[in-house]
Amino acid sequence: MRSALVTGGSSGIGLAIATMLAEEGFALTLAARGRDGLDRAAADLSTPVTWIAGDLRTEDAVAAAVAHHGDEYGRLDVLVSNAGVGAGQYVEELTARRIDLQLDLNLRTTMLLYREAAPLLRATAAQEGRALVVTIASTAARGVPWLSVYGAAKAGVIAFTRSMIQELGPDGVHSCAVIPGTVDTPLVASADRAELLPPSDIAEVVRMLLRLSPQAVVPEVVVEPRGEARRQAPR
Repeated sequence: MRSALVTGGSSGIGLAIATMLAEEGFALTLAARGRDGLDRAAADLSTPVTWIAGDLRTEDAVAAAVAHHGDEYGRLDVLVSNAGVGAGQYVEELTARRIDLQLDLNLRTTMLLYREAAPLLRATAAQEGRALVVTIASTAARGVPWLSVYGAAKAGVIAFTRSMIQELGPDGVHSCAVIPGTVDTPLVASADRAELLPPSDIAEVVRMLLRLSPQAVVPEVVVEPRGEARRQAPR
């Protein structure tokens, strides 16, 4: 049975992707910090699910999540690096604590996930012809005020993903950075949530990636709410 590991899988974009993967017949491992949220998410998914709680900013927690998945399923067809955090501050207000939090969880964790999962991904690709890594970035990588550190971390995710396309692609491990605009998740404060992307849209992008042939390489997919796309359009 095909299997997937989803970080930040207990809510928001991660849970939407996990739900889609369950519909596609994948067994799942969910990894996040909160045990209660993971337990609730797993109970609602119609597929074999295991979960592991831990602070994914730490090297030990990342290694434990990948090892847990490998012990449970013995293969890894899809890795979704989704765990992340944004902590807005203007430049004069930046604190080292918030800088470290965002760089660690958004960027360093993605790097560590690739490192730990590479052997499983390569083995699955050798057997099945393909494995897939999806990293969740953000249009904030273009540069925005107040979210400068978050944007810088997500720009790093995009660059690192492109490097992994070159490094792991010859072994059949495909990578794609999915780059959404503002998504309707509990972490986003908005007066008009109808203007935001539903998390299911991001899940549908991942579904599309699953259905491509092994010949197709998609380095990036950008998905924006209509309002944000209009603001970015040249005049």
